Amino acid sequence: MKQLIFGVAGGLALFIYGMNLMSEGLKKVAGEKMRKILEVVTKNPFIGVLVGTLVTAILQSSSATTVMVIGFINAGLINLQQAIGVIMGANIGTTITAQLIAFKLGDYAYLFAAIGFMFYFAGRKKQSKYLGQVIFGFGVLFIGLNTMSNVLKPLANDSTTLNLIASMSKNRFLGLLIGTVLTVVVQSSSAVIGVLQSLASQPVVDGEVVHALIPLTAAVPILLGSNIGTTITAILASIGSNHTAKRSALSHTLFNVLG
Repeated sequence: MKQLIFGVAGGLALFIYGMNLMSEGLKKVAGEKMRKILEVVTKNPFIGVLVGTLVTAILQSSSATTVMVIGFINAGLINLQQAIGVIMGANIGTTITAQLIAFKLGDYAYLFAAIGFMFYFAGRKKQSKYLGQVIFGFGVLFIGLNTMSNVLKPLANDSTTLNLIASMSKNRFLGLLIGTVLTVVVQSSSAVIGVLQSLASQPVVDGEVVHALIPLTAAVPILLGSNIGTTITAILASIGSNHTAKRSALSHTLFNVLG
């Protein structure tokens, strides 16, 4: 049990650290450009959605985009209508991380980390170093994911775990609550979804039938709960800001809860 807990905790720490490294590197490469794009976003909500998707796909964090939007509202740079479009786009853009994980690039994790390390330490230009940081963070992210996957493998044969997952499949609200609470604690929906995908990748052999450790019926409520939990960052960021910024954070929460 200790090995499992420490393995998941360590893998999750590497995952979040890698994601933060990648995000920080991307911000240094294109952060100011993204900020200017957000500042000049038009009143057309569809353009706002596209901008929110693009910015979040680059920054790898819907929370970062939402917090930035709340800051712009508080400064009077954009209005609530513009903000809602960007926030909707942010919810689309944040799925990029989960999709990258689904591509199973973990086999090349150490290669990415090595290439990124060389770029970062051998590069003479700032842009080369920032690019190295992005690639290194990408590699570390998958090393953490591989660590979690390896320590979670024994759960496929653990009856207690299988019974718990079976109960989550029957009780969707339990899965929703677990996803929400975990994301509020970890402060990253991508990290929670990464753990969820690690569980889903573990095969369970039942006679001649092979199925995933956590089925889609149990995974979806946790995923939806994670989308609700991630709104806590925007709510905290809106404390002390103006009414429009608070309404923006509330619209983000309502959008994810209703979804």
